[in-house]
Amino acid sequence: MIFAFVLSACTTPAAPAPAAEQPAADTAAATPTEAPVVEAAAAVGTGGSAIGFLYVGPCDDFGYNQAACAGADAVGAAFPDMEILEAENVPENQEAERVMETMIRQGAKIIFPTSYGHLDPALEVAKRHPDVVFLHQGGQKTAENLGTYFGTIWETVYLSGVAAGHMSKTAKLGYIVAFPIPQVLLNINAFTLGARSINPEIQTVVVFTASWCDPGQQAEATNSLIAQGVDVITQHQDCTKTIIETAERNGVLSVGYHADASALAPEGWITGSIWDWSELYAEIVASVEDGTWKDSLYSGNYRTGVAEGAVKLAPFGKNVPQAVQDEIVALQEKILSGEFFPFEGPIVDQNGVERIAAGVRLSVGELEATNYLIEGVVGTIPQ
Repeated sequence: MIFAFVLSACTTPAAPAPAAEQPAADTAAATPTEAPVVEAAAAVGTGGSAIGFLYVGPCDDFGYNQAACAGADAVGAAFPDMEILEAENVPENQEAERVMETMIRQGAKIIFPTSYGHLDPALEVAKRHPDVVFLHQGGQKTAENLGTYFGTIWETVYLSGVAAGHMSKTAKLGYIVAFPIPQVLLNINAFTLGARSINPEIQTVVVFTASWCDPGQQAEATNSLIAQGVDVITQHQDCTKTIIETAERNGVLSVGYHADASALAPEGWITGSIWDWSELYAEIVASVEDGTWKDSLYSGNYRTGVAEGAVKLAPFGKNVPQAVQDEIVALQEKILSGEFFPFEGPIVDQNGVERIAAGVRLSVGELEATNYLIEGVVGTIPQ
């Protein structure tokens, strides 16, 4: 296609006949004025031979990156003529820009920067390459050729909190998180709300590690929480293996996040929240390839969830009573139908300040701007 366009652009038009062959007046009368032929501009993101995916960690992390890598595999299966370019362990800095530039040189016209901190580098590269489409995972800034997508995973995090509330005997839950970004704070609040719906005396003890994946810090945080009497631990980290295995060795229950890691905790697994990006990634790529992306929801801040299949509740562990499982499945149906909304007020923060008034249901955009921790959470937000 590109070769044909180049030939068309470079073809020399035939020379006009000498003026002496016909009178000038006849020529003017006989020759209609023709509008210049204008090539239709190619839709943004089309014409590439590859699709790029950037991950902040490895594809075998039992977590965030593993879920994204599985989505890339689905894109490869759906578009077998496209080369899938994948880069693991890409930092959230200018190195991400370098990786994206390399992918573009290798033929990528569609790039998925999948980590929260890849957004600003992607915006910079997008300015330099207006013919390339960038799809960022979890951000809220857009550009002419950059859209974002994410899911309302707080729905299943709330349900996981309900399960934890049933299973905890000490009424102390642990939450190991990376950074105090809105989606992390939102999940802490959702989990705590779910647990306190079962036992209003439950507390969630939060530890910030300032890293998406540092096994040493994760083990230290897990052991610290266990020493404080926590008997259920969950997390918002990219790699989940160390925390779950450490909890399992100490007889502490686990709630997973990002991917199904139940195999790591055969005795202590409760449930968790799972990303399934396979259909969404393929749908987004299809919209770019058929030229409809620019006018689609995917060119803005697109959000999906349980109803669309991108967010799922993980399988229950063998020690979760059937009655608890049934209760949570029924509650999920109420969330899907709109009968129940986890963040309907009144909800107060750690200082007793009302953040959501009685009867008010915040929009997804408002929830994604969360900058506080609710009543029942133990720990302060790092400044």
